[in-house]
Amino acid sequence: MIRQSQGFLTQLYAIVDFLAVQLIFVFAWWLKFESGLLAFSSPLPFRIYLLWSAAYGVIVVIAGFLIGFYTPKRKKRFSFEALKIVQIHFISLLVLLSVLFIVKEVHISREFLAIFVSGNIFFMGIYRYLIKKALKSLREKGYNKQFVLILGAGSVGRKFYENLLEQPELGFEVVGFLDDFQREHHPEFVGYKPIIGTVDDLDSILGRIIIDEVIIALPLEAHHKYAKIIAACEKAGVKTMIIPDYFDILPARPFFENFAGIPIINVRDIPLDEVRNRLVKRIFDVLFSLAAIVITLPLLILIAAAIKATSRGPVIFKQERLGWNRRPFMMYKFRTMKVSSGIQSDTQWTVKDDPRRTWFGTFLRKTSLDELPQFFNVLKGDMSVVGPRPERPFFAEQFKEEIPKYMVKHHIRPGITGYAQSSGLRGDTSIEERIRHDIFYIENWTLLFDIKIIFKTLVNGFVNRNAY
Repeated sequence: MIRQSQGFLTQLYAIVDFLAVQLIFVFAWWLKFESGLLAFSSPLPFRIYLLWSAAYGVIVVIAGFLIGFYTPKRKKRFSFEALKIVQIHFISLLVLLSVLFIVKEVHISREFLAIFVSGNIFFMGIYRYLIKKALKSLREKGYNKQFVLILGAGSVGRKFYENLLEQPELGFEVVGFLDDFQREHHPEFVGYKPIIGTVDDLDSILGRIIIDEVIIALPLEAHHKYAKIIAACEKAGVKTMIIPDYFDILPARPFFENFAGIPIINVRDIPLDEVRNRLVKRIFDVLFSLAAIVITLPLLILIAAAIKATSRGPVIFKQERLGWNRRPFMMYKFRTMKVSSGIQSDTQWTVKDDPRRTWFGTFLRKTSLDELPQFFNVLKGDMSVVGPRPERPFFAEQFKEEIPKYMVKHHIRPGITGYAQSSGLRGDTSIEERIRHDIFYIENWTLLFDIKIIFKTLVNGFVNRNAY
């Protein structure tokens, strides 16, 4: 059984990260100054670059400790690590450039720095991913286990136990249950780890059995026992976690935060509630939209001319949609139908062989080219490149009564494409399934997730067989 202290692993990770930076330095030096691929001689000797590489390695390790990169990540997805890696090297580069400016070291090659930093991000991401996969494989085979004791053999405790059994890659093994009202499980739960005592036996059990974490899964009536349980666990140096008795009515990722000096449970963790995440997403949206508009400008002009030539009416169709925080906005599309009353377009679905469509409009809808003007909505701040698709207020009012959690999608900006759409849920498809995808995206947003969705949208193509 492989059991190493977290302190040793943290130090090992830090040392390996520092050495990895030096390895990438050697590669970047060779590529820039020795390979002949980028013909350029360095005005500074190798030892000067090596000195700054060592300084950068130290900065990377310090930044990693400061932003929590070296904390245990057994329970987290790799996307968490990937984002931390980008943050670490972005911070480290800014610190290094500041130091270079202060000491007036102006002859460091900018191309070298670009190769050096990007190489570090890529290499660290690859080797951390491989380590995470290897550790998961070892845990599935029974190595590097952590032992868990569950307090409460009721429905909450059993549900947690069942979930752990379904995820062996996490490497947790339940040693048993403690319960004040049962001595053994009901016959239908045969095969479960045994009930090895009552809650009052916790002190003695922690003294004679190796336990890494205690999970409190007791009913609300046992609230008065929590202080004694936590004190016993902290005395033994064992981590304690509490599953609230009402967990089944909470969303997938609630979290604690401080409000007016009191810890409260926020029932839904939304990464884009954080200002820095919104800023990162907004910068990406603006840059991506500007690039998309510039690249497609000739196509935009051709489509506008074709619409004018094939039907009467404006080129751009504007329609009210519900956006961020349920605020209405006017969404832009290329007009694909004959001009009709606003009431008709706002309250009717398009159907197969809809007589309101123009022949050129049918082509635009099938290829999703009618959505291109929405990049201007993104620049205005009404929309994002990636997010839940916005709906007309008339239908949103209907769906919120019929579909659970439908309005949760309005916690963030709507998007031109989204996780649901990139997964094939476009046009005449299940709205319930789309909402499930939208909520997963809202609770698991990362910039890498956005890029993955955009890439998937491009790979899957723009032709929408369900578009009418």
